Amino acid sequence: MQRRQLLLYGAAGAGVLGMTLFVGWWRVDGLGAPEPKGQRPLPLSAMEFRLTDHEGNEVGPGTLIGRPTMVFFGFTYCPDICPTTLSDISGWLEELGDEASEMNVVFITVDPERDTVEAMAEYVGYFHPVIRGWTGPEDQIARVTEGFRASFERVPTEGGGYTMNHTASVFLFDAEGELVTMIDYHEPREFAVPKIRRALAENVEGAK
Repeated sequence: MQRRQLLLYGAAGAGVLGMTLFVGWWRVDGLGAPEPKGQRPLPLSAMEFRLTDHEGNEVGPGTLIGRPTMVFFGFTYCPDICPTTLSDISGWLEELGDEASEMNVVFITVDPERDTVEAMAEYVGYFHPVIRGWTGPEDQIARVTEGFRASFERVPTEGGGYTMNHTASVFLFDAEGELVTMIDYHEPREFAVPKIRRALAENVEGAK
């Protein structure tokens, strides 16, 4: 069953990729994507922003405090990095089993112009059900990325369109909102999952 679910996630990621390529947004955002700014992300308790999740609920940094959290930045028209990473995250969550429900897992758009609440809801539906999609106005997205010390930029494409370059790492925080570590793009599962389990273990120890 687990293997079948992982194959479904892989197929979903490939399907999203195919649809994205079909509508013409084919420029890869990964190799030239900016990396984190070299500064440690602020604690979640020190951030201030207001966004909306894919179900229309208002969310912010306080939404994430109290449980370990994974955050990934991207956009629904992303041809490569985003569907690949979200498929990887889905696989990690499947390996965690019931523990996955003890985490916040959030995909935050860097392209709010196109990524409406409805678009985010459709997109995250291709991946593990724990994953939430967050969007909001441009000024709030800027505040989020500043707090995380993440980077993104709009890059014009042929025909008058655009794509988005963005930080491709996954941010992992503990239940108190402090950064535990980063998970790199395409990091092998045997390295990524123990990092997540470490954050979960810290949550259990902190609850004692």
